[in-house]
Amino acid sequence: MKAIKIPIILKKFNEFFIEAGFDAYLVGGSVRDIFLGKKPHDYDVATNATPQQVMKIFKKVIPTGIQHGTVTVLFYNEKIEVTTFRIEDDYSDARHPDNIKFASTIEEDLSRRDFTMNAIAISLTNENIVDSFNGKKDIKNKLIRTCGDPEKRFNEDGLRPVRAIRFASQLGFTIEKETFDAIPKSIDKTAQISIERFRDEFTKLLKSDKPSVGLKLLEKTNLLLLFIPELTQCRNVTQADERGYHMFDILDHLFFSCDGAPKDNIVVRLAALFHDVGKYETRNEEIKQDITGKQINAITFYGHEKKSVKITEKILKRLKFSNKIVTSTLHLIENHMFHYESNWKDSAVRRLIKKVGLENFDDLFDLRLADVYGMTNSKPIIGNNRWTENLIELKERIKKEVENNNAFTLKDLAINGKDLIDLGIKNGKMIGYILNKLLESVLDDPKMNNKTKLIEIAKKLADV
Repeated sequence: MKAIKIPIILKKFNEFFIEAGFDAYLVGGSVRDIFLGKKPHDYDVATNATPQQVMKIFKKVIPTGIQHGTVTVLFYNEKIEVTTFRIEDDYSDARHPDNIKFASTIEEDLSRRDFTMNAIAISLTNENIVDSFNGKKDIKNKLIRTCGDPEKRFNEDGLRPVRAIRFASQLGFTIEKETFDAIPKSIDKTAQISIERFRDEFTKLLKSDKPSVGLKLLEKTNLLLLFIPELTQCRNVTQADERGYHMFDILDHLFFSCDGAPKDNIVVRLAALFHDVGKYETRNEEIKQDITGKQINAITFYGHEKKSVKITEKILKRLKFSNKIVTSTLHLIENHMFHYESNWKDSAVRRLIKKVGLENFDDLFDLRLADVYGMTNSKPIIGNNRWTENLIELKERIKKEVENNNAFTLKDLAINGKDLIDLGIKNGKMIGYILNKLLESVLDDPKMNNKTKLIEIAKKLADV
């Protein structure tokens, strides 16, 4: 068989196995990445040494999954996961095998794996390739296929159908027909997996170059209905009217908006995916006048951002995203309908900064651009339409306000709660009330952010 070059660190790693009389193979996603011409992010090694024997061979070993034959070896600042050759049977919880038996050959070990592209091994000793399921060919053809009968594979592990879709989205592969057809047939098993496992795969899917590919596969196989039914209610809910803002129904708009969000920012991607999820409950048709005064049939979604916040909060908490991600995502959705006009006073810009938070504007602008992307399924040309023209102008005005060191929050005031207490104002609600009133004054006129002036106003408000 054709050999392949193994990283030097793994060659050194393998010397310890050779000295101890054991075989070791590079397996899993790292092998797939090598054949795809990508640099592996981590290394998984399969061996005929038991976990206890591996722990004797190396000095620094963590028993991360010793009950499943897996330990993690710390080697030259790398964490290398090492698993003993094994075979499995019976998955009563639709995720973990009831019985694990150590195997004697790498071929037996590969036979238990999910997809052919993940069932390839490379010997760390002679770099020979073991490819019992023609995984190399499937990788070349960009095809996802199970090792053996797909229904059996999926009924062993309910997460595998979700992984198949995630891989399709992440790698740009096609799921082989028989494998794809087996996904909805095994939905009862998939329904048994923990929500955290789905969330982790879902997050990886959202970080792919074009998440709409995976999202549509989730919809087509009914997995979206299983885990996020709220999104499926957006299908076939039309938005297009005579104003020409939208080309797609709500669900496709959300999918494409997700594509348009930065792939390395999960908060903006989540916000893009769910920012209009409340539209199906707020949709209305009415007669309106366009800018020329002509009467047109218009589709409206008044207050949909508030409804979207409530629905998204329910979804994200059900999927057990962190409180930080939930809070940040909801804040973006709540504010995504901001409508800036050139005739705004500077005080209005400062109030928007106060409402949104200066630290959130980059994400909010990215969400607005993703929203525009989702209208046409294409990247908007900055400055080439009224949406992006407004963004450019608003960015410049915000930049100017920041450069002028103007106040936007209570922390920016030239006076604080202690100063008010020193004036004889009793600590409590009155302090908060006065500080907020002072901030309103400063937002109207930044020159008011002077300690002497603010003390004078505070005395009048407190009547002291």
